[in-house]
Amino acid sequence: MFARLLLLIAMTALPAAAQDYAREKRWADEVVPALVVGDAVWLETSAGRKFLAIHAKADKPKGAAVIVHGIGVHPDHGVIGVLRTKLADAGWTTLSIQMPVQPAEARSDAYYPKLFPEALERIRKAAAWLVAKEGPRVAIVSHSLGSWMTNAYFDETPDTPFRGWACLGLTGGYSWGAYFSPRPILDVYGESDLEPAVDAAWRRRITLATGADGSRQVMIAGADHFYAKKEAELAATVSGWLGEVLR
Repeated sequence: MFARLLLLIAMTALPAAAQDYAREKRWADEVVPALVVGDAVWLETSAGRKFLAIHAKADKPKGAAVIVHGIGVHPDHGVIGVLRTKLADAGWTTLSIQMPVQPAEARSDAYYPKLFPEALERIRKAAAWLVAKEGPRVAIVSHSLGSWMTNAYFDETPDTPFRGWACLGLTGGYSWGAYFSPRPILDVYGESDLEPAVDAAWRRRITLATGADGSRQVMIAGADHFYAKKEAELAATVSGWLGEVLR
């Protein structure tokens, strides 16, 4: 955890690494025309780079959530695509955002912490857009590497508008900055999740014990890291929790 904390502290001093914008464009060209639920919107970084977000407006929305995917995928991929749709069906407007990616063969060390500065900016841009569009009752839902990115975002963004964080499949423990969190954290992992996610569950429970009311951990029986065939249970878990923290 200490080594990871040092990386988070050093992150802001690193120049942004070249990333695979062409890969993002190819995905957008495939995803946008095939959208059934939600509309494509384009957000822009301070460097003038536009990135895809998918806005799914709920009928009679109770609140809204930014959704942050994991390594090397797009904002309608796999469990993220299911989650953004099912949450909208349950009354939660979603904004699923494209995070920075590297080439397909890249491993996590090509992302962390090199691409984190732009990742954090994308989360900030998404938060501002969603609050302006949907109002102040907003949370963030993240998965896998996206949970690392979100942890770093909270460490560096004390004035965040997010009222809660649903953290899915975090492979390891939280940073020291997550202790005594002023916003509730829902920590979710699968019974058959990746080893680092399962082995560090006890450490994450310690962090949650110091956090705001509503913080808790949920293990989904039979689920793997991607919640295959357990997406409905995951969505119900997150939706129920959002109902508590976004009242």
